[in-house]
Amino acid sequence: MDMRDLLTRLRRSGIALEIADEEPYRCGGTRFGGRPDVPPGFVWPCFEGTGLEDGEKKNRPLAFLAQFALEEMRPFDAGHLLPDHGVLAFFYEVESQPWGFDPQDAGCARVFWFEDAAALAPAEYPPDLSQEARFPALHIGARQAFFYPQWEDFELAWPDAGAEDFEEARDALIGEAAEDDSRLLGWPEILQNNMAVECELVTRGYYLGDWRDVPDEVYRRAKQTALDNWLLLFQLGPVASGDFELMFGDGGNLYFYIRREDLLSRRFERAWLISQCS
Repeated sequence: MDMRDLLTRLRRSGIALEIADEEPYRCGGTRFGGRPDVPPGFVWPCFEGTGLEDGEKKNRPLAFLAQFALEEMRPFDAGHLLPDHGVLAFFYEVESQPWGFDPQDAGCARVFWFEDAAALAPAEYPPDLSQEARFPALHIGARQAFFYPQWEDFELAWPDAGAEDFEEARDALIGEAAEDDSRLLGWPEILQNNMAVECELVTRGYYLGDWRDVPDEVYRRAKQTALDNWLLLFQLGPVASGDFELMFGDGGNLYFYIRREDLLSRRFERAWLISQCS
């Protein structure tokens, strides 16, 4: 089969995101940063990690990254994978910035689905949330887009394909258009290793700081099943607006992954975070 046909068969719909400019407050509206809109009784999530700056290990509140009004996203969700109502909110601990390759990173990032948007109100920041983890409210523009896998994903589906032919076909399909740093759904922009395999292994308890600890048979099976089991939920790239700039490592991205069955069952609390940098 022609390489372009193979890529087209794997093409996924998603929502391309553009984050820029200040956003006036709307309760339950889509935005990056600001204060999250939460239901009564919401408990702000925390994570115990070692700070990159102070080297101190302690329990810290997660930073609020973004929220999406799902009714606003519905016209762009061609695959109808997201709920059609409520608000989806994303948090991450930015002072320790865990990578997600250690099972002990569980809880460093959280995803909440608040079904009743009418019951939400802006949360107060926890007193011990640092100023650096309080981001300005910025507008998120959204549009429907199609995404093609990169080689690290493609080779799992077609292990006998050639990398050079793949790159040529993919470049022809994408053209000169720059790929979006941030997105909901679709395929990820991979900067290092295949993340579906990483999610499959780390959530089964394997520490991936040293891949030699993973048995060969376990790794082989993960490569066979990970691409079907795990989907990209949200990719967040560098954010810059005015004097504000947020980066993860050296030009890196955050990736929230979720098992397909968990997405369909709306078990967003089971999402897993991976961080990569170039």
